[in-house]
Amino acid sequence: MRVSRRKAAAALTADTLGWLVATLMVHALADSGSLLALAGLGVFLLVAVSTNALLGTLVLLTYRRRFRTSSFEEVSTLAAQYALSTLAGALAVAAWAALTGGTVSILGLTLIPFLALAIGLLLRFALRAQRTYVKARAYQRSAKDRDRVIILGAGEVGNQVVRLTKDDAASPFLPVGLLDDDETKKFLRLQGVPVMGTVDTVVECCQREDVRTVIIAIADLPTDRLKQITQDCAQAGIKTMTIVPVREIARKSLQFSDIKDIDLADVLGRREVNTDLSRISEYITGRCVLVTGAGGSIGSEIARQLHRLAPRELVLLDRDESSLHSIQLGIYNKGLLDTRDMVLCDIRDKDALRKVFREHRPDVVFHAAALKHLPLLEQYPEEGWKTNVIGTKNVLELSREFAVSTLVNVSTDKAADPASVLGRTKHLAEQMTTSLALEHNLRFVSVRFGNVLGSRGSMLWTFKHQIDAGGPVTVTDPDVQRYFMTIPEACELVLQAGAIGRPGDTMVLDMGDPVRIVDVARRLIAQSGQDITIEFTGLRYGEKLSEDLIASNEDDERPFHHLISHVQVESVSPSSIEGLRTWTLDGYRPRAKDPERSSAPMVTREKQAIR
Repeated sequence: MRVSRRKAAAALTADTLGWLVATLMVHALADSGSLLALAGLGVFLLVAVSTNALLGTLVLLTYRRRFRTSSFEEVSTLAAQYALSTLAGALAVAAWAALTGGTVSILGLTLIPFLALAIGLLLRFALRAQRTYVKARAYQRSAKDRDRVIILGAGEVGNQVVRLTKDDAASPFLPVGLLDDDETKKFLRLQGVPVMGTVDTVVECCQREDVRTVIIAIADLPTDRLKQITQDCAQAGIKTMTIVPVREIARKSLQFSDIKDIDLADVLGRREVNTDLSRISEYITGRCVLVTGAGGSIGSEIARQLHRLAPRELVLLDRDESSLHSIQLGIYNKGLLDTRDMVLCDIRDKDALRKVFREHRPDVVFHAAALKHLPLLEQYPEEGWKTNVIGTKNVLELSREFAVSTLVNVSTDKAADPASVLGRTKHLAEQMTTSLALEHNLRFVSVRFGNVLGSRGSMLWTFKHQIDAGGPVTVTDPDVQRYFMTIPEACELVLQAGAIGRPGDTMVLDMGDPVRIVDVARRLIAQSGQDITIEFTGLRYGEKLSEDLIASNEDDERPFHHLISHVQVESVSPSSIEGLRTWTLDGYRPRAKDPERSSAPMVTREKQAIR
């Protein structure tokens, strides 16, 4: 604040000095020694300077840093300000002349504002040149300690990044070049930083200029282009960074905290998702909606998106009180946990769950509660049975009993041709959902998708933790690959699926192309700038090299949405699931040290250093 006031005072002083010098010059050029004429110029000067100060301080705000220094907006506003000040001064002189009979040269009054404006702008330039010189000296002294960076994008956003990194002596970055595909910017220099080529030459330019960091400052860069840039940089050991969305920059000045590491979740999972909000609102707005597993990664995001659709009541159920506290804080900005819409309940307990349904009478249910970690369920298959099968059975039967109009069962790609306890329990949950839906003509559907990025315990979370700890980063197999989607886009499609699903449908979200896990690990290691080792530990029991979103006996049909497939699974009545218990839990394998099962196959381990 003190700096802004000091600059404003300096600008006002420069303008006042300009008016004074211009008036004296005109008086000297007029070669008039008349005291009366000098008095007339004094009246003009007093009124013009006072009006100029009033306009610049209270009306046009040129002295309150409203405009960027030396910008077109500032100069044009100053010209209007000087014109109004001249008009006020001229009117005052006319009144003075009528009262005293004195005269003032019209030519002189016309010359004064032009001279004053020129002097004011010249003094501004001198002040800015002095500040720029001081900053440049400080910048040069600290340049050797900064990270050399190349900025992608020579537009307005790139200009802000250059200005930020060059104007602040504490800047951690030293911009050495810009890259832009616009041919008209081929010879452009921003703050002395040249455009060196196109975006496709990023690796070549970085290697030539000894740059290890790239800042992406291009608004709305297409996903495919972003993926290619980050992949090329990762392979060359170059760190990529980006800035916060342009809509956030528009509300404030760019700061160093706005320049951050590239979010790999955006690179891997981001795709355009077009949803029909009107159809979603039809079955959500004004209704009572229950979300099970509301404290989990998927359940909490579903809850956040539902809240924006204005349901009559949003009931959030979880067995983890800390998770309920977190989601209440995230949605309502309070964490007292003293309202009935925050429900502490285990879906395994049917009697407790029935009380919840009886109290709230939900119209719509999103069933996201589940145990999902494959290796743990291989060791403790009974827990998977209790939650994923019995718990789902309870939710389904109570939803039918209390006349729920729409139920969405959140499933997983591991339910397609299942090879693990997790996959089999979730497949059975799909089959029970289909059975009740078809038997009673209910809009009960399942939604199946693969890995979500950023969820608790996810691959990205694990890799980042291992990198922060200095490594190694563990990957099961060099060829293992998975489908990925960000949590928000997955949940948005889940809500859409609830709007278009037919009774008994199992819907499969389009996850794009699968990604090799080892490639993700390499990108994260390159981002860190550290020398980290990748260690291959071998596939775990029940784990596949690649997942299938659609089973071999299922057909891919997309009648309503281009990113949502509809398949039919064989129905299994909830009353007959005990007969499938042995099949469901057959994935269990004791650990290798068990003498009775020590012959279980193991995958060879190897280490690969990434430089």
